[in-house]
Amino acid sequence: MSELVEKAVNTVLKGSSSYCKFLSANDSGETGGHQSGILISKTAKDMFFTDKEMKENHILKKTGTIKWQDDFTTSCTFTWYESKGELRITGFGRGFQFRHPNYTGALFILVKDISDTYQAFIFNTDDMMQEFMDSFGLTPAETNRPIEVNRINPEVKEKYAIDSFISGLNGEFPSSSEMSAAARMIQYNVFLNRSLAINDPDAILLKWTDEEYRLFRAIEHSKYGTIVSRGFKSVDDFVVLANQVLNRRKSRAGKSLEHHLAAIFDENKIQYTAQAVTEGNKKPDFLFPSEEAYHDMTFSIEKLCTLAAKTTCKDRWRQILNEADRLRDENKYLCTMQQGISAAQMDEMQAEKVILVVPRDYITAYPKDRRERIWTVGKFVNYVKKMEGLPE
Repeated sequence: MSELVEKAVNTVLKGSSSYCKFLSANDSGETGGHQSGILISKTAKDMFFTDKEMKENHILKKTGTIKWQDDFTTSCTFTWYESKGELRITGFGRGFQFRHPNYTGALFILVKDISDTYQAFIFNTDDMMQEFMDSFGLTPAETNRPIEVNRINPEVKEKYAIDSFISGLNGEFPSSSEMSAAARMIQYNVFLNRSLAINDPDAILLKWTDEEYRLFRAIEHSKYGTIVSRGFKSVDDFVVLANQVLNRRKSRAGKSLEHHLAAIFDENKIQYTAQAVTEGNKKPDFLFPSEEAYHDMTFSIEKLCTLAAKTTCKDRWRQILNEADRLRDENKYLCTMQQGISAAQMDEMQAEKVILVVPRDYITAYPKDRRERIWTVGKFVNYVKKMEGLPE
């Protein structure tokens, strides 16, 4: 997609309202008519006037400014002619470059910003017009009316959401918690799937994880792409950058699962303490319902449990066995994104009362005759909600 079309799409997404049409011969001045402006459909009247203003005035005028092509600004006049039922934008000034027969048939986009200022874009090539319309799922017959932002191609909207987040970073990498939160917010805003955290936590965990990976890679490209394309003066310079990148990747992946699980618990109103301190300064990733309840010896063990979060656990699952002395003889829950563990290791886990919690779609990667031992994320969430007396 061309840079200017990207700017136009992003401007529409950020604006309060927007409109597009193909310029007629009269709009471009090709007919030589006395009306020197662009005719706007009445369907877009709310971008300029209130119903009350239009009802009380036979001819209603309002001055403003328009920034064109994200480049230069002109004054303008918005006029409503009650007798004709017309809205027209005029007063761009002598020699206005887009008032020319060459622009007959060009696609005109007008956006009202949140601050009541306006931006406009004009595309005069087939490719640019098609790129813009495809972004919002428009056909030529669906122009000359306000743009329905909710029809935008989700992949396009996702890209702009990622670009918008990166543009606010000022070249700095966000913390792992900030990146996880941004990934979730992009999913909520683009795909409108917040309810999945309650209705299908297995699905949303994978969507959040995938979104965070795309976001992280986009940030990497933004920060390091130019450096890599220029090349390196020495092998040492290359090694320093490579280690920097790899260490950040490891750090992000290690914390990502914890952040997203915490978000699922929050959405489900589950009580928990993250990184609670138990005996000997040990710290399980999640303790339910709280650290305070755990240290209250009158609180029933049956209403306590822990969950460890490990992206991979092939060799590290034994680390969770002694994280909470009060629960030494109880089931220990381990959530992982690892796809597949050997039958022998699963038998060892069962002997140690470790129950794997795995996103539903990953369970098929495990030995078929042992899959019934595995809990989905949804099953664990419902177990804790029942334990805490919450409605499932």
